[in-house]
Amino acid sequence: MADRDHLAERLRVSIGRFVRATRAHSDTLPPPLAETMGLLDREGDASTASLAQWRGVRHQSQSRAVADLQARGYVARRDDPQDRRGFLVTLTEQGRAALDRDREARREWVAEAIDALLSADERAQLSAVPQLLDRLSAYEGDRR
Repeated sequence: MADRDHLAERLRVSIGRFVRATRAHSDTLPPPLAETMGLLDREGDASTASLAQWRGVRHQSQSRAVADLQARGYVARRDDPQDRRGFLVTLTEQGRAALDRDREARREWVAEAIDALLSADERAQLSAVPQLLDRLSAYEGDRR
């Protein structure tokens, strides 16, 4: 395996492991729910179709996530002023509080891990990683 391919695979595996560890150690919301709530927080009220598109999932899967969130009291539906037949999903105050707790739990676990495991030099190296990952995430290259 070429160095480039080896790096790509190691990065993919490590990021996946990091995400799973963060979720496992912080007792957070299931990923589809946390992702949906995060999108509503960042983007504002949205249709189920828009949420599905942003998350890259089928409409049916997103509808289940919205129904689960609504049952928990984390989101509500309101009429869509642009489409009389449609509705928009909106984050409730209870949902915003749950999202804040979820984010804080994940952030705290990551901060504790950094404090416990990394030297000052490693922390300095790590500070460049978010910007690099953001750039990689924005890449629109050949989608197969």
